[in-house]
Amino acid sequence: MDIAIIGASGYAGGDLMRLITLHPHTDLVCATSRKLDGTPVSLDQPHLKGFVDIPYTNPDVTDIDADVVFMAVPHTVAMQYAGSLHERGIKTIDLSADYRLPRGIYEEIYGVTHTAFFEAPYGLPELHRDAIKKASFIANPGCFPTGATLAAAPVADLAETIIYDSKTGVSGAGDTVSETTHYPNVADNINPYKWTAHRHLPEMELEISRLGSRASVHFTPHLVPVTRGILTTAHILTERPVTEGEIRMRYRKMYRDEPFIRLQTPKLASVRGTNFCDIAFEIEDGGRRIVAVSVIDNLMKGAAGQAVQNMNIICGFNETDGLLFPAAAP
Repeated sequence: MDIAIIGASGYAGGDLMRLITLHPHTDLVCATSRKLDGTPVSLDQPHLKGFVDIPYTNPDVTDIDADVVFMAVPHTVAMQYAGSLHERGIKTIDLSADYRLPRGIYEEIYGVTHTAFFEAPYGLPELHRDAIKKASFIANPGCFPTGATLAAAPVADLAETIIYDSKTGVSGAGDTVSETTHYPNVADNINPYKWTAHRHLPEMELEISRLGSRASVHFTPHLVPVTRGILTTAHILTERPVTEGEIRMRYRKMYRDEPFIRLQTPKLASVRGTNFCDIAFEIEDGGRRIVAVSVIDNLMKGAAGQAVQNMNIICGFNETDGLLFPAAAP
């Protein structure tokens, strides 16, 4: 399959190129960047030297000729390309937020008018695999909602309230330098931000409701001094007392056939650079609070890795193709 990546010069684009060049069924034919048009990819991303030997280009979307297109661009930018790709029937995985939410919610949260809206499956394979299989355009989930939703999904219908507390690495802010990501402001520090109004909260609420839950959902992220990874602690307050055996059975049943979910003690180092999500839980005395913790790599299961997983599904490949490898440890 010939692959094009729109917006290839960012962190997610770099991981997409790394995965695509090692995938057994894909060939990277186009990597776009407006600011680096004509620059060899390996000059901008030297870790890809010897693997990616093409330059960045800046074609019109109508001139992109590929079997699959990944859009690794910011929100509001993806909608500029999506209509053309969708009309031409090109399989597309969108890593932006432009097609993750219903139109009205998107426009309220992001404060813009959606100019090319259509409905697309939400690309969380563990919950929406059947819908993904039938589609040609997939809305890749946000990084925070991926780890949070997978932590709580098996017990969502028991929940009265869900409180997500996430710690994220600096790469989640992208490759643009800012005061927030400046090294002296991050090192030896923990910074909460968007305490009650993060843009990913509506995705979390929508997914929990799709699981048959009426729980109220709350979310606060924190920036921590690591490069990659998100650790999410989900405090799940239940409508009735639960037992450890009951909850263990739910997690095992939901995830027993999922190749990228591992039920084990969550550690960022165990998933760094991989598409795995590791999850564990404990029950508070009295059985009215489940504490579930998940870890993912925000650039992999939270972005590029999950996008390739979705590509594998819609293209009929093995879901683990190009993705089944362990983290490097220590």
